Amino acid sequence: MSVRRDFWSIYRETLPVLGIALAGGLFAGLVLEGMLESVERFPGLLVMVPVFLATRGNVYGALGGRIASGLHQGLIEPRFERNERLVNAVLASFINGIGISIVIGFISWGALALLGRESAALGELVGIMLIAGVLTSVVLIFGLLLLIFTGYKAGYDPDNLVGPIVTTLGDVFGMAFLFLAVAVVEVIL
Repeated sequence: MSVRRDFWSIYRETLPVLGIALAGGLFAGLVLEGMLESVERFPGLLVMVPVFLATRGNVYGALGGRIASGLHQGLIEPRFERNERLVNAVLASFINGIGISIVIGFISWGALALLGRESAALGELVGIMLIAGVLTSVVLIFGLLLLIFTGYKAGYDPDNLVGPIVTTLGDVFGMAFLFLAVAVVEVIL
């Protein structure tokens, strides 16, 4: 394949996904705007948002990379079946996603305390991150697998899909589940 054909192939595969990512990012921003009252109720929430969204991309981008490599190497089939490599990658990502969510709550609270800034209670920040982390982990894992498998079967290179899919799903569902987690923590605590 020529360099020019490679370029156009990548461009053709990624442009629609990037358009969807743009719409997803806009949705996430609108959800954030709707959370402004919650920011007053839970000081420190705004500090956690960029860290939370970034770690969704880091953890699940790595999972997507493992899946893409496994598909290219023939070690993973593009279907939901028991495959030890796939199960191990999913479990590791799930544990990392939830673990880092809890750490975000602790570190945000600690950083705000260290800087002498107002903060919600530690339990509130950790609770919000835990709920949002669990929910986004489930959606990101299954959404990522579904979209990568579907794209691969349709002839798309999963390497071209992973980044935009992870960031879009992470932003859209991350913000939606943060909003939901705030509502749950408000009711519980």
